[in-house]
Amino acid sequence: MTIALGCDHGGFDLKTIVIGHLKSKGFQIKDFGTYDANSCDYPDYAAAACDSVISGESDLGILICGTGVGISMAANKIDGIRCALLGDVFSAKATKQHNNANVMALGGRVVGAGLALEIVDAFLNTPFSNEARHQKRIDKISDLEKR
Repeated sequence: MTIALGCDHGGFDLKTIVIGHLKSKGFQIKDFGTYDANSCDYPDYAAAACDSVISGESDLGILICGTGVGISMAANKIDGIRCALLGDVFSAKATKQHNNANVMALGGRVVGAGLALEIVDAFLNTPFSNEARHQKRIDKISDLEKR
């Protein structure tokens, strides 16, 4: 499985930790930056990582900024992206089971590294339930993108 990652300066340190964790578990990584802690604009990195998910080059995406809010907002402007800002393991599982989220976001200044890795694992290891009631709701989200 290939994971696209993107972050701004506020997420750089946590992204480095997440990448090491994912590599140790055998995931393929596409790192779309940023590559240091110098101030930069999170929409640029959200777009690059999400484009990789939309194109099929990557299976899922992980985005990180200081709070996770801005980068998740940017990601959700991209047609076909369902990005969930996550701060707990339950939500990570639920968003995959119910929303079939294809991108997750974390706050590098909000979530500690240990919890962040638990959230990442839960997100990546939880399948979509394929229940009709959930797919109906996802289809309605997709319809909103066309408005």
